[in-house]
Amino acid sequence: MFRLARRYRVPVWLSHGTWEAVQDDASGVDVRFCRDAETFSVGDLQITPYTVPHDAREPLQYVATDGRSKLGVLTDIGRVTPHVIASLAGCDALLLEFNHDSDMLAKSAYPASLKSRIAGPLGHLSNAHAADLLDAIDKSRLKKLVAAHLSKKNNTPGLVSTAIDRVIRREVEVQIACQEQGFEWTTC
Repeated sequence: MFRLARRYRVPVWLSHGTWEAVQDDASGVDVRFCRDAETFSVGDLQITPYTVPHDAREPLQYVATDGRSKLGVLTDIGRVTPHVIASLAGCDALLLEFNHDSDMLAKSAYPASLKSRIAGPLGHLSNAHAADLLDAIDKSRLKKLVAAHLSKKNNTPGLVSTAIDRVIRREVEVQIACQEQGFEWTTC
């Protein structure tokens, strides 16, 4: 992230806790601080950070709006909270972590400590937990969903699709990002 920011001279917004963890790598970067629920502007966009439970220093995720459409981004989260559900309410587009299938993770060759970290309350969302989150949020405006942060070893696009199909009951365009190619450019 910092290499890109230095190269193109773009600012990076992060929490003070994250700054403390990464400051040695941020030399020459225009760092700006933000915190939960304090909206800041980037051009015509209003960006609102929100805190999430994850095993990092003061982790934040973001919701962006231009006043017409709202994009929510959520990866690197261990459990769903009412604050996360409220932060993602009414999004037109959502990038959402579907990290692992619980059965695949349990049967994987990962050490027990890593399995526990991934599946724990400060780890990553399983397909079932991501689908539960998707079911809980206000989806009345949702038009696009990108499933992201899929584990290469402990998930498959088919399992993610099955989890999404369980809770999406109306027309929503769904894309599943892969780690190598990402996902296709999309508009709302």
